[in-house]
Amino acid sequence: MVTSVNPPPQPRISPPELTDAWQQLGPPLPEGVRVRVLCAAYGDPRAAAELVPLLTERQAAGLDPLPAEPAAIAPELLRAHRRAIRALPADTRLLLLLAAADQYPVATHAFLRAVAAAHLDTGALEAAEAAGIAHATASGVVFRDAWTRIAAYESGSSADRRDTHRLLARVLHGDGETPRRSWHRGAGALGPSARLAAELGAAAHEARELGDHLLAGALGERAAALSPDPRERSRLLSRAAADAWHRGEGDRARGLVASSDEGALGGMLALRSGNATEAFDALLTAAVRHARAALEQGSERGVLNRSAGDQGPRSDPPERFGTPDDPYAYPYASRYPHPDSQSSRSVPNPALDVAVHLLARATEAAVYTGDLRRCREAATVAARLGVIPPGTLAGLAAAVEGRYEDARNLLKAAAGRCGPGGDPTLLIHSGIAALLLGDHSGAERATVRAAASARARGETVTVPQAMEFRAYADFWTGRPRAAEAAAADALWQAYATGQDNGACHLQAALAMFAAVTGDGEVCRERAEAARTHARAHGLGLPAALALWALAFLDLSTGRFESAAARLRALAGFGPGHGHRAIRHLATPHYVEAAVRTGDTRVARAAHADYDRWATAVRSPDDLALSARCRALLAPGAEAVDHYRTALDLHSHGTRDFERARTELLFGSALRRLRHRTEARDRLHSALEAFETFGAPHCATQARAELRALGAPVTITSGPADLTARLTAQQLMVARMAAEGATNREIAVRLALSPRTIDHHLRGVFSRLGIRSRIELVRLLGEEGL
Repeated sequence: MVTSVNPPPQPRISPPELTDAWQQLGPPLPEGVRVRVLCAAYGDPRAAAELVPLLTERQAAGLDPLPAEPAAIAPELLRAHRRAIRALPADTRLLLLLAAADQYPVATHAFLRAVAAAHLDTGALEAAEAAGIAHATASGVVFRDAWTRIAAYESGSSADRRDTHRLLARVLHGDGETPRRSWHRGAGALGPSARLAAELGAAAHEARELGDHLLAGALGERAAALSPDPRERSRLLSRAAADAWHRGEGDRARGLVASSDEGALGGMLALRSGNATEAFDALLTAAVRHARAALEQGSERGVLNRSAGDQGPRSDPPERFGTPDDPYAYPYASRYPHPDSQSSRSVPNPALDVAVHLLARATEAAVYTGDLRRCREAATVAARLGVIPPGTLAGLAAAVEGRYEDARNLLKAAAGRCGPGGDPTLLIHSGIAALLLGDHSGAERATVRAAASARARGETVTVPQAMEFRAYADFWTGRPRAAEAAAADALWQAYATGQDNGACHLQAALAMFAAVTGDGEVCRERAEAARTHARAHGLGLPAALALWALAFLDLSTGRFESAAARLRALAGFGPGHGHRAIRHLATPHYVEAAVRTGDTRVARAAHADYDRWATAVRSPDDLALSARCRALLAPGAEAVDHYRTALDLHSHGTRDFERARTELLFGSALRRLRHRTEARDRLHSALEAFETFGAPHCATQARAELRALGAPVTITSGPADLTARLTAQQLMVARMAAEGATNREIAVRLALSPRTIDHHLRGVFSRLGIRSRIELVRLLGEEGL
C-alpha cells in the first residue's frame, strides 16, 4: 500500500560537481538509468552516490523501476539532515514541519495563513537560518534543498504531522482550494475511510481537470491508502500511475502499475519503455477484452459499434472501465474524441471508447516494431470489432503494407486535424502525418503547438515526443543545428521521464544528424546505442534509422560498397532489426550507392516502389528524389533532363539538403559529359549549401568534383558567426569548456562518454582554427557567447 508521495523530479538539475560522485559509482550505468538517478537525487551528488549501490541488478539495467520513496533513495543523507534539524529548538522544528508539509509533496500555499491561525511566532526561524537549513521570505520558507525539506517533514512525529496537515486543511477554504484541502485532510487521517477516500478521489479528478497531475497523483495515492475496498484501491492506483506518467515520473508510474490490477496500463507503459512486441500483445489482448465487454453492454442498450472519431455524448461506464470524465485513466488517452474518422454510431458506449484507444496504441506498437504480421493482425482485429484506428496510425500501417493511395488519404485527413483545444497527442499525430506527406512546415507548426500544449496541461511526458518529430521538421527545412539541439534536449527529457524507447529513436536521429555534419565517431556511437536498445526491445523503427545513418556516413565519405550493403540490409525488416518505412525513405540513397557500385538491378525495383509512393502523395520533394533516382539510373545524356526535372521540383519543396545533393550529383554528371560551365555553377552552388549546413564530407565531395574540372576552389574559413560554424552539440561543448568544465563534467551533463566529448572539442578547435581552451574562452567572449 502506498502511503507517501515522492516530490516531483527535477530533470534539469545536472551540476558540474556531479562528476566526482559519478567517478566513485563503479561500473557505468546505462544512460537512461543514469539520468533517472540524477532526477531521483535532485541533482545532489551525495544522494546519487548513495542510491547507485542500493540498486538491484535489474534496476541498474533499467528493467525495474528505481525506488520512489526518499528513504529508499538516500537513507544516510536523510538521517544526517534529520539530526541537524532535531538539534534546533522545538518551536523552530514546528515551523519547519509546517512549512515542509505546506510544500511536500505538493505546494498548497497555506503556510502564512496557518501561522496566523495558530498564533505562531516566525521569529523562531532565525535559528534555522543561522544553521543554514532554511530562511524566511515574505511568501513563506525557503529550504536549502529538496532533501532538507523532506528531512524537515520526516523529523516530525506521526502525530505532529497529522496535526500539521489538519491545521493546513482548516485554513484552505478559498475558491479552487478544495483539492489541496482534501489532500491535507487525507494526510491527517488516522486510518482507512471509504468516505474520505471518495472525497480524495473526487478531488483528484478536479486537480486532473486543471492539469495538475502532481496534486492529482498525490490525492489518488492517498485515496488508495485510505480505501478499504481492494478493487477501488487498485483502480485509484492505476489512475495515480497515469498521473505520475503524465507528469514525467516514469519509475513511479511503473511501480504503481505493479501494485494495481490494470494490465492495459502496463502495456501502454511498456510501449514507451519496455519490449514493443510484448506491449503489442498486451494492448491487443486488452482491446479485445474491453471490446467484448462493450458488445455485451451494447446488446443490452442497443448500442452500435463506434469508430475512433465518435464525438457523440457519453454516459457513465461501469467502474472497471474508468469514467468518461477521467480520460487519464489511460496514458495517452486524449481529452477529446479523435477526429480522424466519422462516427458509425449514435448511442455512446464508453467501454468501446477504451477498446478503440487500446487498439490505437496496439497499432502504434506494431508500427514501432516494423512487424508486418502484427500490423495486419491489428487491422484484422479492428475490422472484426468494427472500429477504425486513428488516421495517422492507420496511414502508417497502410504505407508499410504498400497501400499508398489509402495511406495518402488517411494521412491527409490526420494532418489537417489538430483536435479541439490543441490536444498534444493529436497534434503530434498531425505532425507525423505532415512529415510523411512531405509537408515539413506543417509538421513544424503542429509539433511546436504540441509541445506548448503539453507544457500548459502539465503533460511533461509528451513534450519530448513532440520535440522528437519537430527535430525532423527542422532538419529537412534547412535548420540542422536547430534539429540537433532539439533532438539532444528531447533525448535528455525522454530519459528523465522514463521513455527509453523514445530515447532510442532520438539516438538514431542524432546519429543521422551526426552523419550529415561529419561527426563520424558520434554517429557510430549513437547508432550503436540505438541498435543495441532496439534489438533488446523489439524496435524495428530506430534500428533501421540507425543503420540508415551509418549508411549515409559511408555514402558521404565514398565507401559506396559498405553503404549499399547496409541499405540492402534494411530489407530484412522486423522487430528489433529493420523497418519497411525507413527502407523506403532511404531508397534515394540506396539507388545512389548501388549505381556507384554497378549493381542497379535491385535499385531499379526499389526506385519503382518509391516512385509509386511519390506519385501517390504528390510531395514535390519526394517527386524530386524520384526524378534524381531516375537520372542516376539513366545512361549518359538521358540523365540531364531528369536532373533538371528534379531541381525544378526541389524549388517547390523544403528539403534543402537533398536539393544540394541533387546539385552535386548533377554537377558530377555534367562534368563527365564535358558541360564544364554549368557543371561548375552547379557544384559551386552545392558546395555553398553544404558549408552552410555544416556538412564537411559532402562539401569535400563537391570540392573534389571542382578540382576534377580544373576549377578554382575557394576553401572558406566559415562565416563569422560561430553558431554557423559549429554543430549544436559542438557549440554546447564549447560553451561548457569555456566555462571551465572538464571533459568528464561535460560528459555527465550531456549523457555522453568523455571520449566523445574529446572528439567534439577536437572538432571545435579544427573548425574555429584554434589550439587551446584559452583561445576558445577569448573567442567565445568576443562573440558574446
